[in-house]
Amino acid sequence: MTTHSATLREQIEEMIAVGELKPGQHLDETELAGRFGVSRTPIRETLIQLASMGLVVIRPRRGAIVAELGPQQLVEMFEMMSELEAVCGRLAARRMTREEQQALLAAHQACMEAKEADQPDVYYYQNEVFHEAIYAGSHNQFLIEQTRNLYRRLRPYRRLQLRVRDRLSNSYREHEGVVEAIIAGDGERAAELLREHVMIQGQRFSDLMASLPQLQRVAA
Repeated sequence: MTTHSATLREQIEEMIAVGELKPGQHLDETELAGRFGVSRTPIRETLIQLASMGLVVIRPRRGAIVAELGPQQLVEMFEMMSELEAVCGRLAARRMTREEQQALLAAHQACMEAKEADQPDVYYYQNEVFHEAIYAGSHNQFLIEQTRNLYRRLRPYRRLQLRVRDRLSNSYREHEGVVEAIIAGDGERAAELLREHVMIQGQRFSDLMASLPQLQRVAA
């Protein structure tokens, strides 16, 4: 993949993640080409890449739309995400270098600052850095790639979760326990805490379902 096409993919992926392109929304190749100042060919190639990641659905003769997830799919994907992150945490507790531990602590500090400033969007990006530090600390490249792929697929929904009342504070508090376990080298504890941190069930599932219309509302 060229640098230009990678940048284009990342830009459209980001628009999906932040809800600028909403679930179910038609993706007009001509409009996107005009927006990014390119021909339709790289746009079409980018949409194919995003479809391979599960972020876009390409329908024969009807064009592409932003992928939608039903409640059952969401539960299943978050369930898988929680297990992948648990494995990352278990391995990171055993394998992280001192420098990687410092990067994790720095990301945790940045999350605290965003939480205290009540900036959910800033927290969201710092939260990505935090989780990425744990993935990298696993030192298992195949696991890292699989976890990143599913993380990207769930980005719009993970972002939406942070807008639920008190979720920022709860998320940060959960991070605190994960950091302590990893630094202490307690892999089982780190895995348990990350599994609970990512899993959506009970009230968290209800809150996410109630918030979904915000994500799926397409501006007229």
